[in-house]
Amino acid sequence: MFKKVLVANRGEIALRIIRACKEMGLESVAVHSTADADALHVKFADQAVCIGPPPSRGSYLNVPQIISAAEVTGADAIHPGYGFLSENAEFAEVCIKCGLNWIGPPPAAMRLMGDKISARAAMNAAGVPTLPGSTGIHSEEELLAAADRIGLPIILKASAGGGGRGMQIVHEREKLLDAWNKGRTEAAAAFGNPEMYMERYCERPRHIEIQVVADTHGHYAHLGERECSIQRRHQKVLEEAPSAALAEATRAQLTSAAVRAISSIGYTNVGTLEFLLDQDGKFYFMEMNTRLQVEHPVTELVTGLDLVREQIRIAAGEKLSFSDERRARGHAIELRINAEDPNNFAPWPGKITALHMPGGLGVRVDTHVYAGYVVPPNYDSMIAKVIVHDVDRMAAIRRAKRCLDEMVIEGPRTNIPFLRRIVNHRDFIRGDFDTGFVARLLAERAAASAS
Repeated sequence: MFKKVLVANRGEIALRIIRACKEMGLESVAVHSTADADALHVKFADQAVCIGPPPSRGSYLNVPQIISAAEVTGADAIHPGYGFLSENAEFAEVCIKCGLNWIGPPPAAMRLMGDKISARAAMNAAGVPTLPGSTGIHSEEELLAAADRIGLPIILKASAGGGGRGMQIVHEREKLLDAWNKGRTEAAAAFGNPEMYMERYCERPRHIEIQVVADTHGHYAHLGERECSIQRRHQKVLEEAPSAALAEATRAQLTSAAVRAISSIGYTNVGTLEFLLDQDGKFYFMEMNTRLQVEHPVTELVTGLDLVREQIRIAAGEKLSFSDERRARGHAIELRINAEDPNNFAPWPGKITALHMPGGLGVRVDTHVYAGYVVPPNYDSMIAKVIVHDVDRMAAIRRAKRCLDEMVIEGPRTNIPFLRRIVNHRDFIRGDFDTGFVARLLAERAAASAS
């Protein structure tokens, strides 16, 4: 087992990993920018190293500085968290070449699944369903030919990225070229790679993801699904486990496909395969996240497993800590709390003047903020995750409502009023929603304001 883990991240996930290290008897090292000098992950780590200025490129994306911090502090392992460098195969390789243990999947698997075109090919080879699509599109002729073969509507995606950046939905053939050029420009700016590919567009799908985990001893497993359809502009807002949309037969097929996928590519550590579920109950592979997910706590609450501990154990060469199939116990919901205007979703940094987080049975709060903390303008606006667990979905929804009513965050504006609208909406309560739910909710609000 390792002795000292450097956490190459910030915010609530850095603190989450540091806590797991302490519980395992491991020392931890925090790295931070000058903007995060007073952050909780800095205060609670055994050691802390400032690695640069507030912009991420000079600090949390600065590979030489992170490696230097590991060498100076004597860390023997690096955990990347999520975001920043967590899915960067080159960073993983640098860590390994420098004699540091990488707490994550093999770089080759990261590279394979990080490119959406090669990931589709790998899943097709493994017999995992994918939507009809294309390989990389490099000319107007290839663009039009692919659209004719697949059939409209289609969706154009960046081969090198995710998060909705570069994504373009096209319903009319005459708009294909403009959409492709727009997507290429956005993809080049976001990922340094303009390559796009095409898939048939799935109307009103559910977004279902499967948590997978594998050790280096040939044990491959799943930990069930998460429902991630509540999202705004392809960014998740609320997640839950299990999904109310899955029939048991479909659940079994999905989880089996996910395990087959990771075994086919020799994947180890934790990861998440994301699928679209259409209105006929058919599912299709969308992408894989070769890292820990923001929403991993919902899986932890319904399975009783600590996924960060599992990551560390696997990276240290140990076997999975469980052998039985972990079926969901009860229901969990995660609410992402962002420092943003609830009306237009613009980030709202600033000092937190008063803070009260909810508590009680079945309530978990993952956060790095405190009264007096200044939310910096340089990073993602998420400041907390509230995760609730109860015996079934309706009980979990009631608990989520209670937690939102208890929360007090003064200073920055937050999206709490928006989250209240979601959990109180009739369609959400019925479980009758898809990835377009939030867009329709916002349209309802606009219509009501105009009348």
